[in-house]
Amino acid sequence: MELTIEFPLGPDPVRVLGVHDRNVRLLREGLGVSVTPKGGVVRISGPEGEVRAAEGVLRALLKRGGSVSRADVLHLLAEAASGGPVSGFGSGHAWPAAVMLEPSPHGMSREGQAWEGPLAVYSGGRQIRARTPGQEHYLEAIRTHELVFGMGPAGTGKTYLAVAAAVHLLRTDRVRKLVLVRPAVEAGERLGFLPGDMQAKVHPYLRPLLDALYDMMDVGTMERFLESGVIEIAPLAFMRGRTLNQAAILLDEAQNSTTGQMQMFLTRMGEGSRMIVTGDPTQIDLPDPAASGLIDAARRLRRVKGVAFASLTRDDVVRHPLVQRIIEAYGGPDTPATPATRHGEDA
Repeated sequence: MELTIEFPLGPDPVRVLGVHDRNVRLLREGLGVSVTPKGGVVRISGPEGEVRAAEGVLRALLKRGGSVSRADVLHLLAEAASGGPVSGFGSGHAWPAAVMLEPSPHGMSREGQAWEGPLAVYSGGRQIRARTPGQEHYLEAIRTHELVFGMGPAGTGKTYLAVAAAVHLLRTDRVRKLVLVRPAVEAGERLGFLPGDMQAKVHPYLRPLLDALYDMMDVGTMERFLESGVIEIAPLAFMRGRTLNQAAILLDEAQNSTTGQMQMFLTRMGEGSRMIVTGDPTQIDLPDPAASGLIDAARRLRRVKGVAFASLTRDDVVRHPLVQRIIEAYGGPDTPATPATRHGEDA
């Protein structure tokens, strides 16, 4: 489908199209459409649904008035991708508040700064947010620290919220890429030889991270980001020797990393990067549970400045209500067996 729209852009077309047509590029990447502005006319072509969504975003930007931030455009794109009405375009909804940066007395760059307000990330048209006090503290730790350890039993949202926070950091231009990592450790069984290339072999181990991402992004955007390297999903062993700058780096299932692997992973952090480490110390699948890098890191780093620990409990379980009862039946502890406190430490 091709659609030509006349826009009374007025004396300041940058307000709608963005500096150097930034908003146009976001539309192309986010919705997979071709957008060509020329004078007071914008031509959009592509699948009908995506073309209509792009039209809604552009009309909302035109209606907005005043300055428009990148976060505003990303918020509109998230609404458009979810299939719902775009705020400010015939929906009667209030315009969403932009995600603002905290002022820095030292003139820091955007990377590494905390954000204000909720996550600009949606699943099924609903904004992703904390649902328990423990999850609220977890997100606050991620917001304000460069390295966060999130520990707790299954179903507490530790991985899902970490992925959502990483996507938010990418969408608000605080990082340039996402690196999602997992140890390739089998949970109590041997899968044997797996056919295919390296990507096919590690795919089963990384599937939970992909599931979370597909919840938060449309398929087209996900595939483009994976192909271009904006989003990278890799086994932990592939991290050796790398330095990751301006990236949101998430290590999931960290209880199955060894002490040496954990040290290797944590030292991959480069300039402008943020790290989130998640794991459940009660589900260690290593031959020697005492060798868990997560337990060792909690002991070594609990007093290191800039590192926060968030301990989620069975009270924070947000999956099916039966999951909480299953955890209780298996004798799951209220808090992980680590020296971390519920409110974290930043000594």
